[in-house]
Amino acid sequence: MGSEKNLVVIESATTETVGLTRRAMVHRLLAAMSAGAAWPLVAGSHPIFELLNSDAFLRNDAIFDRAEELGQLDWKPAFLTPQQNELLAALAESIVPGSTRAHASRFIDLLLSMDKQENQRKFAESLAALDAEAQKRFKKSFPALGEEQKNPLLTDASTKPKNPDALGAGADKKRSALYGHFENLKGWISGAYYSSEVGMRELGWTGDYAFATFPGCAHPEGHH
Repeated sequence: MGSEKNLVVIESATTETVGLTRRAMVHRLLAAMSAGAAWPLVAGSHPIFELLNSDAFLRNDAIFDRAEELGQLDWKPAFLTPQQNELLAALAESIVPGSTRAHASRFIDLLLSMDKQENQRKFAESLAALDAEAQKRFKKSFPALGEEQKNPLLTDASTKPKNPDALGAGADKKRSALYGHFENLKGWISGAYYSSEVGMRELGWTGDYAFATFPGCAHPEGHH
């Protein structure tokens, strides 16, 4: 992470910026991006970027109200099945450490509940693809794997084929597809993480200011 002297302040603190809500976090991220910053690990073409930047989302008070309830003990998924939710939570924590504390998987579930069917379908397919790879390699679902199994699986899945257009049939084609599924999930997870207070603090937000440019990702080496 860069030093604070290299950061551009776009908004000074007010009483409202201390303990920001998810709505406020999203607005500050969007403001930073409009000033030229790139959202960490999320491509501008990713569905989560499009959704969080849409008027339908930003004006949906009910969704933001529900976003403030993600930490409740009696929380239940709105879109995912319990099994899918367990799988997503495990993948999220492995791909972006700290996601559990940021309730990233729960926020993704909330976003998916209002997203287009096509994005919902692709998300479910990506979850299934990563779990199928775990079953193929280790005869276990991803949440049941140890770290010594999760890490090499995700390292392989996150490795971009050198020339995907030239890939033939069989194993190479499957490897390219697995990479695409991994990137889809990573976008959702990192978008949910960095629009939380936990993620914003990692980027340097202290409650006193927000930035026009982000200092960069400071995740541990385990971050895929």
